[in-house]
Amino acid sequence: MTYLPCVEIEPATPATAAVIWLHGLGANGHDFEPIVPELKLPATLPVRFVFPHAPSIPVTINGGAVMPAWYDILEMTIDRKIDEAQILRSAAAVTALIEREIERGIPSNRIVVAGFSQGGAVAYQAALSCSRPLAGLMALSTYFATHQSINPSEANHRLPIHIYHGVYDPVVPETLGRRAHDLLLGMGYTTDYKNYPMEHAVCPAQITDMSQWLQKQLGK
Repeated sequence: MTYLPCVEIEPATPATAAVIWLHGLGANGHDFEPIVPELKLPATLPVRFVFPHAPSIPVTINGGAVMPAWYDILEMTIDRKIDEAQILRSAAAVTALIEREIERGIPSNRIVVAGFSQGGAVAYQAALSCSRPLAGLMALSTYFATHQSINPSEANHRLPIHIYHGVYDPVVPETLGRRAHDLLLGMGYTTDYKNYPMEHAVCPAQITDMSQWLQKQLGK
């Protein structure tokens, strides 16, 4: 099996949980690596962090420039026309990483999928369609790109979902984050939504909130 290349951060003691965290367009797996110590997770909660690198592909909205991307964005409209086949392939690659964590001894219900921006769109697809019950989904400054076509898995119908978004986000407007929240509620999911006075980024207050949420979901 060929897996996406990843940055992996192991805890001081053998991992009992895992977080698979997807970066945004043009970044790579190192982008969120510095956030791990800032989460200040307790030593009693040993979590392996897995930060995959997206493949480099031409991106239409950026003039066809080749860069790390989970899928091509064809039009920068409010609904963002995307290459859905590519997003499904990326989600399948994330599912393979979930299966690898299970093979490493991490139960599926101890695995969180997280994603920022474009990575968050893939995280929605991967987590909600996963046939294994997961511990949770963190969606950061992102949107639900495949809401019209996704085939949700019953295994994750009660998946804990937390959405985080910046009020002043000029890249992925907050309306898209709130739309995802509303769509998920309409599909029967229970979601938490929180916004922050920031742009397309992550802020200290959000990191504190994510830490508390991870401890709640993985500390059970």
